[in-house]
Amino acid sequence: MRAVVQRVTEADVTVESHVVGQIKSGLMVLIGIEETDTDKDVTYLVEKIVNLRIFEDEAGKMNLSLMDISGDILAISQFTLLGDCRKGRRPSFIQAAKPEKAVLLYESFVHKCREMGIKTETGVFQAEMKVTLCNDGPVTILVDSNKIF
Repeated sequence: MRAVVQRVTEADVTVESHVVGQIKSGLMVLIGIEETDTDKDVTYLVEKIVNLRIFEDEAGKMNLSLMDISGDILAISQFTLLGDCRKGRRPSFIQAAKPEKAVLLYESFVHKCREMGIKTETGVFQAEMKVTLCNDGPVTILVDSNKIF
C-alpha cells in the first residue's frame, strides 16, 4: 500500500457537486492499493500515519502526531498512486489491485482509523472526485507498506 499524506488546515471531497467528506485540521490521505496487499499492509499504514510526528508543538518543532492533536483524516482511494512511469509515456497500472479487492482494503483502512477514535471522512470509491485542500506548511509525506521509500 502506498499513501500520500498531507497535513491540512482543511480539506473536502466533492462528487457530482455534493460534498461527501470534509475535515478541518488533520491529514488528507491518498491511498493506493496493490494487488499483493493484505490486511497487514493496512495495519502498518494506519499505525504509521496516525503516529507520524508531523504537527508542530509549542516550540514550532514537528513533534506531535495526529493522535496528539486530535486531528481528522480525509481518506481518498487513488489507484493512480501505483502508476509505473519508468517505461514510455503512459503509466502502467498493472500493480494496482482490482476494484473488488481494493475496496475491501480501503474500507479496512477507514474502519481501523475510526476504531482508533479518529474522525475519518471519505470520498466515494471509484467515483470521479474533486478534492480541495489547504496544505499546511506545506507538509507532504510519502508512506509505503513495502518500505520502498
